[in-house]
Amino acid sequence: MPELPEVQALAERMTAACAGRSIAHVEVLSFQVLKTFDPPISALDGQPVAGVGRHGKFLDLSTGDLSTGDGPGLHLVLHLARAGWVRHRDSFPARTEPLRAGRGPLALRLTLDDGSGFDVTEQGTTKRLAAYLVSDPRLVPGISRLGVDPLSEDFTPDVLTALTAAAHHRLKTVLTDQTVLAGIGNAYSDEILHAARLSPYALAPSLGEEEHHRLYVAIREVLGEALDRARSTTADALKAEKKAGLAVHGRVGETCPRCGDTVRSVVFSESSLQYCPTCQTGGRVLADRRLSRLLK
Repeated sequence: MPELPEVQALAERMTAACAGRSIAHVEVLSFQVLKTFDPPISALDGQPVAGVGRHGKFLDLSTGDLSTGDGPGLHLVLHLARAGWVRHRDSFPARTEPLRAGRGPLALRLTLDDGSGFDVTEQGTTKRLAAYLVSDPRLVPGISRLGVDPLSEDFTPDVLTALTAAAHHRLKTVLTDQTVLAGIGNAYSDEILHAARLSPYALAPSLGEEEHHRLYVAIREVLGEALDRARSTTADALKAEKKAGLAVHGRVGETCPRCGDTVRSVVFSESSLQYCPTCQTGGRVLADRRLSRLLK
């Protein structure tokens, strides 16, 4: 799943590709992807692109002519979910008839006035990618509920202390709760906890001052370094670069790069977490409920 670093890098690349351009046409090719109906998607035709921003893991393509003060106007907001992606195209193949909806991974195509544009795709059979056309991004329910951005100036050590004190949940849950911290998902939460040498099962309010400090530094450094790597990687290689830069997430059975212990995993219904027992849990192996059920 694209998380804060990848989404931010995509936003910056899309902004550069859209500079000075207007939208020629947007085609919605997946029946369930567009979650709004007013204004219609055709309202984007002819609109100049003001830029592409980010709210947590949401992309926000805004329109309007900022040089004249006429904008931003409409916002095409995308949530890429687990298997969505955006690919820039210098041009599109010539065709004699419209694209047919509901076939293949292509969910939405945005064509710019110079013939270039973007394909928004989603792999797999479970379709969760979402697009919204709104006058204000805060009208998107997921954005209106977002917590603080962990790479913003608003995110300070004191803010983190207040958030964990009020959370009453395990650290893994707190880090991935978008109403608490916007943009961190399953992969980078594992990486942050490994870097901070904290158990994913530790209760957030129980952290001491030194543990809070380690957690804050890990959040900023893990996300900041991942963003630097994403910015220096081509768009098509972003997913592979993300995986290559991970120390524990997705590496169950491999060796921890810090201590040499074996990376372990706990599997849930639709996700899993990875951790190092030596670095994070004092050598204790966390119970894997799925494995426990199989052994009964």
